[in-house]
Amino acid sequence: MKKQRRVDTTLTHAGRNALASQGAVNIPPFRASTVLFDTISGLRTWDTDFRAFHYGRIGTPGSQALEEAYAELEGADRAIAVSCGLAAINISISAFVQAGDHILVTAGAYDPAITFCRSHLGRFGVEIETYPPEIGANIEALIRPNTRVVYLESPSSMTFEIQDIPAIVSAVAKQSAKPDNRIVTILDNTWATPLNLRPLDLGVDIVVQAATKYLVGHADAMLGIIACSNTDFPAIKSETLYQGVNAGSEEVYLGLRGLRTLSVRMERQFASALKIAQWLQQRPEVARVLFPPLPGAPGHDLWQRDFTGGSSLMGIVLNTGYAVEAVNAMLDGMQLFAMGFSWGGYESLLIGGRPQRGRTPDVYAGFGPAMRLYTGLEDVDELIADLESGFNRLSQFEPGTNAEKDK
Repeated sequence: MKKQRRVDTTLTHAGRNALASQGAVNIPPFRASTVLFDTISGLRTWDTDFRAFHYGRIGTPGSQALEEAYAELEGADRAIAVSCGLAAINISISAFVQAGDHILVTAGAYDPAITFCRSHLGRFGVEIETYPPEIGANIEALIRPNTRVVYLESPSSMTFEIQDIPAIVSAVAKQSAKPDNRIVTILDNTWATPLNLRPLDLGVDIVVQAATKYLVGHADAMLGIIACSNTDFPAIKSETLYQGVNAGSEEVYLGLRGLRTLSVRMERQFASALKIAQWLQQRPEVARVLFPPLPGAPGHDLWQRDFTGGSSLMGIVLNTGYAVEAVNAMLDGMQLFAMGFSWGGYESLLIGGRPQRGRTPDVYAGFGPAMRLYTGLEDVDELIADLESGFNRLSQFEPGTNAEKDK
């Protein structure tokens, strides 16, 4: 039996193959489409377990190394690398549904995931129903005879609710135990990564990760990855091949390289984020800090129970009265916090807006403008100084107007 290694050792050694890398510390990119065979027998023999190499779209030594490393981190039997996070979501859901099926999706999911389910799967006769992230065991009342997937994300994208994963899994398991009625649970673990949350240990069937973010860690590659059991692997791998969304050779290389430093980056960034969150709590401009690791924040108790650490992405909700022009002035003048989509790299980001537009009821009702803040690897005191300057610009505007105060 293979000895279970601690996380930092796994990050350093998992997936390393001296034969494949020819002694190089990190397996170089395998830029391969065609794979050559010495015999007809070898050409025609199909590896149903997908551990041999037949064609670049099916896998390479590089993708296999990344998949082995990630599976070990998640405590999974297998993992599958795909082209991006949305591809991981698409593949994981599509592998288990067909026309006439019903799926339950948390209303706090990554917005493109909900759009994919409604706009794409809906075209093919799959019925989509969203549920409130806080539903817990009450999800059982929403399960139908034709429910095939329950999709979770914890914490929620943009609004950061922590889902009661064990309660949801337990409720689903009661219905899934009925003959010919299996319901698959899928969870997006991008925020926490397997370092800080192990969904499979909590009973979840499949985990998806936008490896574009923390795993790659340098804002320079698109990558997704799925972790699952041996039982679910054939369906997910087949769906990946049907849709042709395998990960590219360069992206696999960058993902594997980034994974090696994941724990040191996340530990540093989490510490900085917690300091920033505590500082934000004291600001008169801020109504709420949406950061579950912060004592007193929504979802803190569930985070403390299920998670072993934190991320560096949070939400900020301002008090009422700040007009659009005031928020724009704050954001436009930031020196260290950049504006951009995605997150997970070494650079800090701050964007504004009212995300989760389709949520009912409106989770921002009664509050002012919302922002999403991501803490990178810059000096935390300089990041706080940048935010303080931003709030000073915000306060130059008369509350409720777009007019600057007299100076």
